[in-house]
Amino acid sequence: MRAVVMTGTGDRAVLDYVERPAPLAGPGEALVEVVFAGVNFMDIGVRQGMAWTEIPNPKILGVEGVGRVLAIGDGVEDIRPGQRVAWVYAPGSYAERIAIPVTSLVPVPDAIDDRTAASVMMQGLTASHFATDFYPVQRGDIAFVHAAAGGVGLLLTQIIKLRGGHVIGRVSAQEKVAAAGEAGADHVIIDTEGRFAEETLRLTDGQGVHVIYDGSGPTTFQGSLDVLRRSGTFCWYGPVLGGPGPLDIMSLPKSIKIGYATFFDHIPTPELLRARSERLFNWIATGELKLHIGGEYRLADAAKAHADMENRKTTGKLLLVP
Repeated sequence: MRAVVMTGTGDRAVLDYVERPAPLAGPGEALVEVVFAGVNFMDIGVRQGMAWTEIPNPKILGVEGVGRVLAIGDGVEDIRPGQRVAWVYAPGSYAERIAIPVTSLVPVPDAIDDRTAASVMMQGLTASHFATDFYPVQRGDIAFVHAAAGGVGLLLTQIIKLRGGHVIGRVSAQEKVAAAGEAGADHVIIDTEGRFAEETLRLTDGQGVHVIYDGSGPTTFQGSLDVLRRSGTFCWYGPVLGGPGPLDIMSLPKSIKIGYATFFDHIPTPELLRARSERLFNWIATGELKLHIGGEYRLADAAKAHADMENRKTTGKLLLVP
């Protein structure tokens, strides 16, 4: 089978499109033919050496996708050959085939097409965690969403609006304003220098926002602190761009609450993975949640997908097509 491997740690030049032996379904696993694989910032972090350092190179990138079950291993009872399934964390997804523990698989309902299923798992579960668990948005809350035209940002904005909140979104370019607005953002700020705080405070009559979702790296950290109101919540995520450095907890202003949110805390069991995924699928089926696919690339062009994501040239979700 064909797959994309990283031959070492570094820039996009370490990615190689190669022939690899096809996997087999072991006990508790299903062998899946990959139809679409999702591209995530996590993949870039792995390529740069921020994770999976215990796995020797060359190794296949990717953790997310959708496909059809070809075979099952011993002990598998609730997944069958021919079934459509999606997954959110199965290392080795940039490939034509993958063997996945069935505990990581989610059956895809007939109402959800393959592209949608592949686009909603990582970013949809992340956005759901942020707005329903880490900080359960209440009706009337004002939320600030960084990278509001990105894959997480577009879904997060919609879920906040579903819960009755208001959204101030930040984007990096004029051409991204429309996407953020279509997702439901009440105000969209164009900013690349971390100077969004003044406009946000003006929009909130100097009060600030109830919650801010910031995965944009250290350049926005201070501004995010500045726009929180008293007892506001700071949801920090996205390790690929780096952290803010050491914090003096006694210097934090206005009794704010700050934390690092990871989607694994939203789905710590297979039962919760399927329940949270079913909720996403239901929102999509009823038209309450819409997916925006920003680009499809051949599997062989994974490096181009990484380049476009790193250079902030895209909106929405990026997919690879084996």
